[in-house]
Amino acid sequence: MESGVRSGGILRQPMSVWATAFAAVVAFMGIGLVDPILPSIAQGLHASPSQVSLLFTSYFTVTAVAMLITGWVSSRIGGKRTLLAGLALVVVFAALAGTSGSVAELVGFRAGWGLGNALFVATALAVIVGAASGGAESAIILYESALGLGLSTGPLLGAALGDWNWRAPFFGTATLMAVGFVLIATLLRSTPKPEVKTKISAPIRALAHGGLATTSFTALFYNFAFFTLLAFTPFILDLSPYGLGTVFFGWGVCVALSSVFAAPPLQRRIGSVNVLHLALGLLAVFQIGIALSGHVGIIVFTVLSGIPIGLNNTVFTESAMEVSDAPRPVASAGYNFVRWMGGALAPFIATELGEEISPGLPYWVGAACCVIGMGVLVTRRHHLRALVRVDADHLVREAGTAPST
Repeated sequence: MESGVRSGGILRQPMSVWATAFAAVVAFMGIGLVDPILPSIAQGLHASPSQVSLLFTSYFTVTAVAMLITGWVSSRIGGKRTLLAGLALVVVFAALAGTSGSVAELVGFRAGWGLGNALFVATALAVIVGAASGGAESAIILYESALGLGLSTGPLLGAALGDWNWRAPFFGTATLMAVGFVLIATLLRSTPKPEVKTKISAPIRALAHGGLATTSFTALFYNFAFFTLLAFTPFILDLSPYGLGTVFFGWGVCVALSSVFAAPPLQRRIGSVNVLHLALGLLAVFQIGIALSGHVGIIVFTVLSGIPIGLNNTVFTESAMEVSDAPRPVASAGYNFVRWMGGALAPFIATELGEEISPGLPYWVGAACCVIGMGVLVTRRHHLRALVRVDADHLVREAGTAPST
């Protein structure tokens, strides 16, 4: 059966793929790493929650804009060198972040970290897809597994090191990324440069495709809801770094499990677009649950929100790769440019709304963004016919490889 091939393909990979996946885990750790220490950073640097939220805003703004040049860079210096350049930037700026004496310095260093992250993350997906066994679908699931593992372990690492000192998680990330640098430098063969160099305008031109634009802008609203939860929730839970780390570890485990084990069978059963509707609807319900709940309810709904987030992460990534005829690296760059803007806008807006008006308001806005995203999918569904065909092809292949009864 195809599912067996998929699972086998995911596990049986060249060492170069595992080296890239390890570095990807650490890269995604950097997103959740600061969650358990946000209150500690605010206290240590005498900053407000909205000021500290700029750690996310600077990081994702630079990440989003840098996505536009990742293909241009990698097509000129090759995938391996682009990965190594991204890792080197993360090592340097993560270490510098640990030396920050003010919020402004920390925000600036996180911006540099975002540049390195963009070069690495966008190229890592293309490298894994190119080198992994089992085809593009298995490679994307492996990539999403790395994302989920990074998001789940990042808060634990942040809590363990941050309980000692809020600066320690940044030095810890720099160390782990240095290990990833060595592994990729030694285990990944130099990737050939493409015959045709990617134009710097290619990702923007790719967004002219109706299907890619629909997927990307729906993901923007989804990411606004996603990072509202990730950036603001630590301030309303009022827990120690270990407490926050445990909550977001549970959340990250739900992200990882649903992205790997729930998303593929749901796609085969009800189709990619319907999975997106289901996941966005669930995320809206859980955000409303956070807005209306007390302390225990906030924890429960925060952890459960990892389920629709995992579904969305996998299906959005696959959809962006399949919905247009643009080369995968170009489609990925254009998609990530748009969707990470949601991650850039949400933290500051959410914390401002929570500080100035009501702690529950950011989650109502996040739920509204999910509903808007569902509306975009409905009104522009004719642009997503390619996804329906892809789902049908998967079903045909599965039926063709299933044992006869």
